[in-house]
Amino acid sequence: MTLTYALKDSQVMIARNLRRSVRDPEAFFTALMLPVILMLLFVYVFGGAMKTSGKYVDYVVPGLIVLCAGFGAGTTAVAVATDMTNGIVDRFRSMPIAGSSVLIGHVVASLARNLAATTLVIAVGLLIGWRPTGSALHWVAATAMIGLLILALSWLAAGVGLLARTPEAASSLSMVLMFLPYPSTAFVPAHTMPAALHAFAQHQPFTPIIETMRGLWMGHTSTGPRTAHEAVIAIAWCIGLLALSSAVASRLFGRRTAA
Repeated sequence: MTLTYALKDSQVMIARNLRRSVRDPEAFFTALMLPVILMLLFVYVFGGAMKTSGKYVDYVVPGLIVLCAGFGAGTTAVAVATDMTNGIVDRFRSMPIAGSSVLIGHVVASLARNLAATTLVIAVGLLIGWRPTGSALHWVAATAMIGLLILALSWLAAGVGLLARTPEAASSLSMVLMFLPYPSTAFVPAHTMPAALHAFAQHQPFTPIIETMRGLWMGHTSTGPRTAHEAVIAIAWCIGLLALSSAVASRLFGRRTAA
Protein backbone atom coordinates (compact mmCIF):
# COMPACT_ATOMS: atom_id res chain seq x y z
CA MET A 1 0.00 0.00 0.00
CA THR A 2 2.92 2.35 0.69
CA LEU A 3 4.06 2.15 -2.95
CA THR A 4 0.48 2.76 -4.13
CA TYR A 5 0.21 5.89 -2.00
CA ALA A 6 3.61 7.11 -3.21
CA LEU A 7 2.52 6.67 -6.84
CA LYS A 8 -0.71 8.58 -6.20
CA ASP A 9 1.21 11.36 -4.45
CA SER A 10 3.60 11.54 -7.40
CA GLN A 11 0.69 11.83 -9.85
CA VAL A 12 -0.67 14.76 -7.86
CA MET A 13 2.72 16.50 -7.85
CA ILE A 14 3.20 15.91 -11.58
CA ALA A 15 -0.21 17.44 -12.30
CA ARG A 16 0.61 20.37 -10.02
CA ASN A 17 3.87 21.14 -11.83
CA LEU A 18 2.29 20.80 -15.27
CA ARG A 19 -0.47 23.23 -14.28
CA ARG A 20 2.14 25.63 -12.95
CA SER A 21 3.98 25.47 -16.27
CA VAL A 22 0.84 26.48 -18.15
CA ARG A 23 0.10 29.26 -15.65
CA ASP A 24 3.54 30.78 -16.21
CA PRO A 25 3.17 31.63 -19.90
CA GLU A 26 6.37 33.67 -20.11
CA ALA A 27 8.63 30.80 -18.99
CA PHE A 28 6.58 28.24 -20.93
CA PHE A 29 6.71 30.31 -24.13
CA THR A 30 10.46 30.88 -23.73
CA ALA A 31 11.15 27.17 -23.22
CA LEU A 32 9.14 26.31 -26.34
CA MET A 33 10.09 29.13 -28.69
CA LEU A 34 13.71 30.00 -27.88
CA PRO A 35 15.15 26.82 -29.46
CA VAL A 36 13.00 27.43 -32.55
CA ILE A 37 14.22 31.03 -32.80
CA LEU A 38 17.82 29.86 -32.43
CA MET A 39 17.30 27.27 -35.17
CA LEU A 40 15.96 29.88 -37.57
CA LEU A 41 18.85 32.18 -36.63
CA PHE A 42 21.54 29.55 -37.22
CA VAL A 43 19.99 28.15 -40.41
CA TYR A 44 19.08 31.40 -42.16
CA VAL A 45 21.63 33.89 -40.77
CA PHE A 46 24.75 31.81 -40.08
CA GLY A 47 24.03 28.69 -42.13
CA GLY A 48 25.46 30.00 -45.38
CA ALA A 49 28.89 30.45 -43.80
CA MET A 50 29.00 27.06 -42.06
CA LYS A 51 31.12 24.32 -43.66
CA THR A 52 29.45 20.92 -43.25
CA SER A 53 29.23 17.87 -45.50
CA GLY A 54 25.60 18.54 -46.47
CA LYS A 55 22.79 20.98 -45.81
CA TYR A 56 23.38 22.90 -42.61
CA VAL A 57 19.84 22.32 -41.36
CA ASP A 58 20.50 18.56 -41.49
CA TYR A 59 23.59 19.10 -39.37
CA VAL A 60 22.23 21.52 -36.77
CA VAL A 61 18.85 20.05 -35.71
CA PRO A 62 20.27 17.37 -33.35
CA GLY A 63 22.41 20.00 -31.62
CA LEU A 64 19.43 22.29 -31.16
CA ILE A 65 17.42 19.47 -29.60
CA VAL A 66 20.17 18.98 -27.01
CA LEU A 67 20.31 22.73 -26.45
CA CYS A 68 16.54 22.66 -25.94
CA ALA A 69 17.00 20.06 -23.18
CA GLY A 70 19.50 22.37 -21.48
CA PHE A 71 17.06 25.29 -21.53
CA GLY A 72 14.33 23.10 -20.07
CA ALA A 73 16.62 21.93 -17.29
CA GLY A 74 17.21 25.55 -16.31
CA THR A 75 13.46 26.02 -15.88
CA THR A 76 13.32 22.95 -13.63
CA ALA A 77 16.16 24.22 -11.43
CA VAL A 78 14.36 27.51 -10.89
CA ALA A 79 11.06 25.75 -10.12
CA VAL A 80 12.69 23.52 -7.49
CA ALA A 81 14.50 26.47 -5.90
CA THR A 82 11.23 28.43 -5.80
CA ASP A 83 9.45 25.59 -4.00
CA MET A 84 12.26 25.34 -1.47
CA THR A 85 12.15 29.07 -0.64
CA ASN A 86 8.46 30.02 -0.73
CA GLY A 87 7.30 27.74 2.09
CA ILE A 88 5.27 25.27 0.02
CA VAL A 89 7.56 22.36 0.90
CA ASP A 90 6.99 23.06 4.60
CA ARG A 91 3.27 22.72 3.94
CA PHE A 92 3.86 19.46 2.10
CA ARG A 93 5.83 18.15 5.09
CA SER A 94 2.81 18.71 7.32
CA MET A 95 0.72 16.46 5.07
CA PRO A 96 0.78 12.66 4.88
CA ILE A 97 2.50 12.53 1.49
CA ALA A 98 5.64 10.77 0.26
CA GLY A 99 8.57 13.18 0.29
CA SER A 100 9.99 11.64 -2.89
CA SER A 101 6.86 12.68 -4.80
CA VAL A 102 7.92 16.34 -4.67
CA LEU A 103 11.09 15.75 -6.72
CA ILE A 104 9.43 13.15 -8.94
CA GLY A 105 6.72 15.67 -9.77
CA HIS A 106 9.32 18.22 -10.89
CA VAL A 107 11.33 15.70 -12.91
CA VAL A 108 8.39 14.11 -14.76
CA ALA A 109 6.87 17.53 -15.51
CA SER A 110 10.27 18.61 -16.84
CA LEU A 111 10.35 15.51 -19.06
CA ALA A 112 6.90 16.35 -20.45
CA ARG A 113 7.78 20.01 -21.09
CA ASN A 114 11.03 19.14 -22.81
CA LEU A 115 9.48 16.48 -25.00
CA ALA A 116 6.87 19.02 -26.12
CA ALA A 117 9.62 21.53 -26.94
CA THR A 118 11.60 18.84 -28.77
CA THR A 119 8.55 17.92 -30.84
CA LEU A 120 8.15 21.57 -31.82
CA VAL A 121 11.81 21.85 -32.82
CA ILE A 122 11.54 18.70 -34.96
CA ALA A 123 8.34 19.95 -36.62
CA VAL A 124 9.85 23.33 -37.50
CA GLY A 125 13.04 21.62 -38.68
CA LEU A 126 11.01 19.49 -41.09
CA LEU A 127 9.18 22.59 -42.31
CA ILE A 128 12.40 24.43 -43.16
CA GLY A 129 14.06 21.54 -45.00
CA TRP A 130 15.46 19.04 -42.51
CA ARG A 131 15.29 15.64 -44.20
CA PRO A 132 16.33 12.77 -41.91
CA THR A 133 16.95 9.45 -43.65
CA GLY A 134 16.71 7.15 -40.62
CA SER A 135 14.22 4.29 -40.44
CA ALA A 136 11.35 4.01 -37.98
CA LEU A 137 13.60 1.97 -35.68
CA HIS A 138 16.22 4.71 -35.81
CA TRP A 139 13.57 7.26 -34.84
CA VAL A 140 12.58 5.11 -31.86
CA ALA A 141 16.22 4.85 -30.79
CA ALA A 142 16.76 8.61 -31.18
CA THR A 143 13.61 9.33 -29.17
CA ALA A 144 14.83 7.01 -26.41
CA MET A 145 18.19 8.81 -26.42
CA ILE A 146 16.44 12.18 -26.09
CA GLY A 147 14.23 10.92 -23.25
CA LEU A 148 17.22 9.50 -21.35
CA LEU A 149 19.13 12.77 -21.77
CA ILE A 150 16.20 14.89 -20.60
CA LEU A 151 15.64 12.62 -17.60
CA ALA A 152 19.30 12.87 -16.58
CA LEU A 153 19.38 16.65 -17.03
CA SER A 154 16.11 17.05 -15.12
CA TRP A 155 17.52 15.25 -12.07
CA LEU A 156 20.70 17.30 -12.37
CA ALA A 157 18.61 20.47 -12.51
CA ALA A 158 16.65 19.36 -9.43
CA GLY A 159 19.96 19.00 -7.61
CA VAL A 160 21.04 22.47 -8.76
CA GLY A 161 17.73 23.91 -7.53
CA LEU A 162 18.25 22.30 -4.13
CA LEU A 163 21.86 23.44 -3.91
CA ALA A 164 20.98 27.05 -4.75
CA ARG A 165 19.47 29.13 -1.99
CA THR A 166 17.38 31.37 -4.26
CA PRO A 167 15.67 31.00 -7.65
CA GLU A 168 18.03 33.64 -9.03
CA ALA A 169 21.06 31.60 -7.94
CA ALA A 170 19.50 28.47 -9.48
CA SER A 171 19.04 30.33 -12.77
CA SER A 172 22.69 31.44 -12.73
CA LEU A 173 24.02 27.95 -11.92
CA SER A 174 21.88 26.33 -14.61
CA MET A 175 23.44 28.59 -17.24
CA VAL A 176 26.23 26.02 -17.44
CA LEU A 177 23.73 23.47 -18.80
CA MET A 178 22.59 25.98 -21.41
CA PHE A 179 26.14 26.95 -22.44
CA LEU A 180 27.85 23.53 -22.56
CA PRO A 181 26.29 22.40 -25.89
CA TYR A 182 27.86 25.39 -27.68
CA PRO A 183 31.52 24.19 -27.42
CA SER A 184 30.56 20.77 -28.84
CA THR A 185 29.76 19.52 -32.32
CA ALA A 186 26.23 20.94 -32.06
CA PHE A 187 26.77 23.80 -34.50
CA VAL A 188 30.12 23.22 -36.21
CA PRO A 189 32.42 20.19 -36.62
CA ALA A 190 35.07 19.91 -33.93
CA HIS A 191 37.95 19.97 -36.46
CA THR A 192 37.12 23.60 -37.32
CA MET A 193 37.89 24.72 -33.75
CA PRO A 194 41.26 25.76 -32.24
CA ALA A 195 43.28 22.82 -30.90
CA ALA A 196 42.47 23.24 -27.19
CA LEU A 197 38.76 23.76 -27.84
CA HIS A 198 38.77 20.89 -30.32
CA ALA A 199 39.99 18.51 -27.60
CA PHE A 200 37.35 19.76 -25.17
CA ALA A 201 34.56 19.49 -27.76
CA GLN A 202 35.55 15.93 -28.63
CA HIS A 203 35.52 14.71 -25.03
CA GLN A 204 32.69 16.60 -23.36
CA PRO A 205 29.42 14.66 -22.68
CA PHE A 206 27.13 16.45 -25.13
CA THR A 207 29.20 15.63 -28.23
CA PRO A 208 28.61 11.83 -28.29
CA ILE A 209 24.92 12.40 -27.53
CA ILE A 210 24.57 14.81 -30.45
CA GLU A 211 26.60 12.55 -32.75
CA THR A 212 24.45 9.55 -31.79
CA MET A 213 21.25 11.35 -32.77
CA ARG A 214 22.88 12.73 -35.91
CA GLY A 215 23.97 9.24 -36.90
CA LEU A 216 20.56 7.71 -36.22
CA TRP A 217 18.72 10.35 -38.22
CA MET A 218 21.19 11.02 -41.02
CA GLY A 219 23.07 7.71 -41.26
CA HIS A 220 26.46 9.16 -40.26
CA THR A 221 28.12 11.33 -37.64
CA SER A 222 30.18 14.44 -38.38
CA THR A 223 33.33 12.27 -38.25
CA GLY A 224 32.04 9.30 -40.22
CA PRO A 225 29.81 6.22 -39.74
CA ARG A 226 30.59 5.67 -36.03
CA THR A 227 27.07 5.73 -34.59
CA ALA A 228 27.42 2.53 -32.53
CA HIS A 229 30.67 3.73 -30.94
CA GLU A 230 29.20 7.15 -30.13
CA ALA A 231 25.99 5.57 -28.80
CA VAL A 232 27.84 3.48 -26.21
CA ILE A 233 29.62 6.57 -24.89
CA ALA A 234 26.42 8.65 -24.97
CA ILE A 235 24.39 6.06 -23.05
CA ALA A 236 27.18 5.68 -20.49
CA TRP A 237 27.24 9.46 -19.92
CA CYS A 238 23.46 9.67 -19.56
CA ILE A 239 23.09 6.69 -17.24
CA GLY A 240 26.03 7.80 -15.10
CA LEU A 241 24.67 11.34 -14.85
CA LEU A 242 21.16 10.06 -14.09
CA ALA A 243 22.34 7.73 -11.31
CA LEU A 244 24.60 10.35 -9.71
CA SER A 245 22.16 13.26 -10.05
CA SER A 246 19.14 11.37 -8.69
CA ALA A 247 21.14 10.12 -5.70
CA VAL A 248 22.59 13.56 -4.92
CA ALA A 249 19.26 15.36 -5.42
CA SER A 250 17.46 12.90 -3.12
CA ARG A 251 20.16 13.34 -0.48
CA LEU A 252 20.03 17.14 -0.73
CA PHE A 253 16.25 17.14 -0.51
CA GLY A 254 16.40 14.97 2.60
CA ARG A 255 18.87 17.36 4.24
CA ARG A 256 16.92 20.49 3.29
CA THR A 257 13.61 19.11 4.57
CA ALA A 258 15.08 17.61 7.75
CA ALA A 259 16.17 21.02 9.01
